[in-house]
Amino acid sequence: MNSQTGTVSGLMAGKVVLVVGASRGMGAGIAAAMAQAGAQVVLAARDQDALADRVGEIEAAGGQALALPVDVLDEGSVVGLLEEVAGRFGRLDAAVNNAAGGGRPPAPLAEWQSAEFDSAIAVDLRGVFLCLKYELGLMLGNPDGGAIVNISSTAGEQGVSGLSGYVAAKFGVGGLTRVAALDYAAQGIRVNAIAPGPILTDRLAAAGPRAQEMAAAAVPLGRLGQVQDIAGAAVWLCSEQSGFVTGTVLAVDGGRLAGVPSFAPNRGRSG
Repeated sequence: MNSQTGTVSGLMAGKVVLVVGASRGMGAGIAAAMAQAGAQVVLAARDQDALADRVGEIEAAGGQALALPVDVLDEGSVVGLLEEVAGRFGRLDAAVNNAAGGGRPPAPLAEWQSAEFDSAIAVDLRGVFLCLKYELGLMLGNPDGGAIVNISSTAGEQGVSGLSGYVAAKFGVGGLTRVAALDYAAQGIRVNAIAPGPILTDRLAAAGPRAQEMAAAAVPLGRLGQVQDIAGAAVWLCSEQSGFVTGTVLAVDGGRLAGVPSFAPNRGRSG
């Protein structure tokens, strides 16, 4: 087990894996974990300079990686990405869809502008739809099927005040995941999602210690998640070890969705 990525070396050996939204944060960590597990990894995002840095890091660690541009808002760009993957490798064994927009600051629903809502849906939901559509099309040529993981959020499993566009999009990701799993199970293609809780990415790091303490306080395990927590789950869901798992939204959240912990000592004990 690699302590940095949480993956088992060789678990994805010989596989071609696409990670969309791999320039930083969870996507970059997932790409590194896939390479550590033995995959040939295609990293896709708009920021080509950041992607080049990520590829350099993977190759320096002995992995195989390739950077390709994509803008999930542009269907032609997504088509071009999958055509490039097909041309270079002839197949796609697994994909992780992590592209997401920054979104507006939290505000009550009536204060959201229509354009802001549309933007959240376009990146966080329609972008996932486009990636799924063309990834599935390429995987249908595989005799052994494939695996796709969509990165959702715990906000896609419960409401969060002030985040109407983001929450609506992430609920939609869960629905798309389940429908795609049903549509392509007979072809051996598994489709799952991960719903991360509070993860210590660069965005949360930039928010400062107080914000991190408040986020961690809402987690029953009492800490923030690390990028490798998500990366390890993504590798597992794409590997043969999860071969009987499809249509699932896996919460990796330290128990946050389980409910609110009680701190009353000996509550409910008798005699």
